[in-house]
Amino acid sequence: MTKPVPERPCVRTVVVVGVCGSGKSELVRRLHGAGFAARVVAQEHSIIQDLWRHQGVPDALVYLAASPQTVAERGRGIVGPAMLAIQEARLADARAAATITVDTDALTAAEVAEVVIGRLRCGA
Repeated sequence: MTKPVPERPCVRTVVVVGVCGSGKSELVRRLHGAGFAARVVAQEHSIIQDLWRHQGVPDALVYLAASPQTVAERGRGIVGPAMLAIQEARLADARAAATITVDTDALTAAEVAEVVIGRLRCGA
């Protein structure tokens, strides 16, 4: 019996952005495990509106959203609502350009990865 050929990603490069505590680093780890060339861009900490483009425009730009309550629950309590508002303003260009936007509030890290990987695969 032959082994099925794993489905290959349709995209080569993925950039992940989002507010602190939204799950960027965990998603990139899981994307690497699924065969994607992914990286986090700390756009939320930069006044350069298009920082996410500086190493070239990625095949996919993923925006992860999280509410102040979710960020606090994930141990990022030092990032209050005022700081999140600043981060969201810094992320406005990236959010508008995002290929995929995921509200992570009600999702586990595995579920976020499943949603994103499903959208990135061929035929999705």
